[in-house]
Amino acid sequence: MHAGFQFNLKVLAGCLCVFASAFFFYLATVIIKWARIKGLHIDPAFFVLARFLLGFVSVLILMALKRKKIKVKNKQYLIGRTIANCIAVYCFFKGVDLTSVAQANILNMTYPLFIAIFSWVFLKEQRDAVAILIVILAFAGVWLILAPGAMSYDKNSLWGLASGISAAIAIMYLNLSRKVHDTETTLFFLFGLGSVLIFIVFFNKVHMPLYPELKYLIFCSLASIAGQYLITVGFKYVTAIEGGIISSTRILLAAVLGPVLAIDPALSASGWAGAFLIFAGNIYLTMRKAKQ
Repeated sequence: MHAGFQFNLKVLAGCLCVFASAFFFYLATVIIKWARIKGLHIDPAFFVLARFLLGFVSVLILMALKRKKIKVKNKQYLIGRTIANCIAVYCFFKGVDLTSVAQANILNMTYPLFIAIFSWVFLKEQRDAVAILIVILAFAGVWLILAPGAMSYDKNSLWGLASGISAAIAIMYLNLSRKVHDTETTLFFLFGLGSVLIFIVFFNKVHMPLYPELKYLIFCSLASIAGQYLITVGFKYVTAIEGGIISSTRILLAAVLGPVLAIDPALSASGWAGAFLIFAGNIYLTMRKAKQ
């Protein structure tokens, strides 16, 4: 009984870490929009590079204080996680830059749905007919939030959708990696290798930032790093599907806080209906997994 209680506390702590990470990831996108509102034209790749560089420095400091060393057991998990995460973050920030904070967050948060789909296809032991029905319900909810009156879409929205697909792959790699790697090793590769990859691909977008640009780059990076630490710690105690479901509460954050923080248009009635469908579906899936 005592061991079970301890286990439940760890799972609860993991869930809270993942939820807190959702808020910080949302805040990072709001800061990108604030920079745009102020008239600053900072390329999304520059935000990504700043995020990874500052994260790498923070990991090095933390490792020095803890006197910890890198312990690599399955480098393919670390490399796969890093590449998928780089793609996901860039596409996500690009979506924020070209669309709205709410839309980018909503489309990015399709990744729990893709995790469920990928799990169904590749992991026979995780196949769950009810989960697939909930996924279909959630996709309907996302569509209602986007509320495409003319049944058409803005091609820039594909950046957000691409971030959702690549984030699903990154999260599944993270879940595998956390079984054999500690937090510091996971983040060392993510931020270090991620910085190198982003710089190589987008070196022409990098320049010496002026003070106003530097301020937003640092604030966005700090919020992102906080979210990255929290989600990395949280996924040590929750599964990929559970973590993805809890993270999707970022949709509600975008719906509620968007008009206040990001000056986004308020959601329509159909948008709120979609938000409720997704939130209710996530709660049901979380409770179903807990009972199992």
